Order: sequence, then structure tokens, then C-alpha cells
Amino acid sequence: MPKYYATGALLIALSLISTFVICAQDRRQVTYNINPTLSGANCQIQAYVPESVDVQPRFPGGDAAMLKFINKERHYPYDAFQMGIEGRVLCSFIVTDEGEICHIEVVRGVEPSLDEEAVRIISAMPRWEAGKIGHDAVPVYCMLAIPFRR
Repeated sequence: MPKYYATGALLIALSLISTFVICAQDRRQVTYNINPTLSGANCQIQAYVPESVDVQPRFPGGDAAMLKFINKERHYPYDAFQMGIEGRVLCSFIVTDEGEICHIEVVRGVEPSLDEEAVRIISAMPRWEAGKIGHDAVPVYCMLAIPFRR
């Protein structure tokens, strides 16, 4: 009887290990199309989606430091403020393997002046701590909402 239990436990252990290995190899990437360059050729960059990396990219000092930076850096456009326009501008960007932010785009905008301000804020951010797979730094596709409230 114990022989059957040992065989069953071994089969369960092997199936768990194989499942872990399969999941670890399932790293999702996105291909980010960059506007044509001066030569007219389309450029592409590949980046991992945040769920596919072992260590997420991180603003220096963490989320609290990022919120402090956004609040300090944000300048509410005068006309939008006067007209009572509010909302969250959703932007996408890539944190490179060196921690630089590039390829910033507005995914869901509110109003052109608020959209431009959100892009400016993200462009002004310092170098992030890069995302990692194992010990290797990798580019990661990120999204961030910049809020504008009166």
C-alpha cells in the first residue's frame, strides 16, 4: 500500500514541477510600433507586459515618491481649469532595460491640453529601476493614469 502512495506523490510532484516550468516560460511580449523614421522605415520595439516579468519596473522611491513627483510636477492648464475640465489621462510607455522612459503615448485622453501635460509629466520622470526576468533587466510596457481634478 505505501508503494502506491509514494508513486502518487511522485506523479503529483512531477506534474507541479512541469506546470511551474511551463508557466515560467510563458513570457508575454508586445511589439510596439514606432512612427516611421526619416528613412521611411517602420521601427518596432518589443517589451514585456508587466505580468510576465519577475520584478516590476519601479519609480525610484516607490509609488508614494511617484505620486509626490506627479503632484509637484503637474501644472493644470489654465483654460481647462477655468472650464472645469477634469479627468484621468491614461498613458502608455516603455521602461527600457536601462530604466529610461520612452515611447510615451496617450491611450485614453481627456482634452488636448491635459493630454499634453500628462505626456510632459511622464517625460520629466527620472530613470526608473528596470523590470527584470531572473537577474536580467528587460524592457517593460507600462500604463499610468495622470489625474486632473480641480
